[in-house]
Amino acid sequence: MPIADCRLPIADYKQQTMQANWYQIQNIDELDTPALVIFPERVKTNITTLKAMIDDPQRLRPHAKTHKTKEATQLMLAAGITKFKYATIAEAEMLGMCGAPDVVLAYQPIGPKVQRFVKVTQQYPNTHFSCLVDNIPSAEAIANAFATVGATISVYIDLNIGQNRTGIVPGEKAIELYEYCAKAKGLSIAGLHAYDGHTRGTLEERTAQSNEAYAKVEDMLQALRSMGYTKVKVIAGGSPSFPIHAKRGTVECSPGTFIFWDKSYLDQCTEQPFQIAAIVVTRVISLPNDIHICVDLGHKSIAAENEITKRVFFLNAPQLKAVSHSEEHLVLQAGEGHSFKPGDVLYGVPIHICPTVALHERGYTVENGKLTGEWKIVARDRKISL
Repeated sequence: MPIADCRLPIADYKQQTMQANWYQIQNIDELDTPALVIFPERVKTNITTLKAMIDDPQRLRPHAKTHKTKEATQLMLAAGITKFKYATIAEAEMLGMCGAPDVVLAYQPIGPKVQRFVKVTQQYPNTHFSCLVDNIPSAEAIANAFATVGATISVYIDLNIGQNRTGIVPGEKAIELYEYCAKAKGLSIAGLHAYDGHTRGTLEERTAQSNEAYAKVEDMLQALRSMGYTKVKVIAGGSPSFPIHAKRGTVECSPGTFIFWDKSYLDQCTEQPFQIAAIVVTRVISLPNDIHICVDLGHKSIAAENEITKRVFFLNAPQLKAVSHSEEHLVLQAGEGHSFKPGDVLYGVPIHICPTVALHERGYTVENGKLTGEWKIVARDRKISL
């Protein structure tokens, strides 16, 4: 079955995603701010869209780092998505609690994290756990930990294909590591992990960058097959390169941001018709002078790793420009003669949703324009119980 072409003309796409007033909350007086707000129906739509963009849902391995919730996980499980990726032991436990069948720790456990990882796999035996490795000493430590308890853990070789963050450069040493993991007691070699988080730009630019990076993976696959390793799984990419890897036959794809989407990818990945499904709500708390307003959206409520003008976009006040940001306050330039007053509500789309979600202990749900409940961001903590 051919992969659906979900691209829309940019103007139509923006209109669909940012349609007027979809975000407004009728009973807003019941919501204290700052707050993370989640729209479950839009989350469901994004899951449906994700499945339509690939030929086989079994090739999907969404990353839990964006949502960190049982509820989003359960919606994906109900939609037939059974494989997941995650970055922390808390996220591992959350996925285990949901009964996720197959999950990969997209991180190489080091030190005490190895023993915590062992405990998670023991606590949730019905979930098949795996992890990444990129060097023999770390692989040996993981192997020893699992062999000691009479268990075996599946591992993927984490390849550095251009981001230069983690991973081993494809080539002779990577093959040596693969062979070590294939033979070590306590380990079971599963395949390769290749994250191209450095890809940016238009779809054409991302395609070129991703193809160049993935060529290194193909060289590794060819070398391994010549050595008799014929069943090598590959997990590749994130959100920007998802449409590209979705066309690569058996490759498993790991988008994460799609579940809530954000302003950064809304602007960059215009070929992906996901809807904004989570926002932050804030209120004007002060008018420090004639041209500025201050809202209660500080560092503790919105991701602040980008430069100050690229942290939040206000749907009902796009003209506002951030000029100062601190722990509990965000000062915005509103201009002379503005009509803002204390108590006014602003609805903001985070530029980067993933770390923004991690700043909130719960997301308040809105359905049919009204607050209906909350999703606990259970895996925002470094530890749930293990």
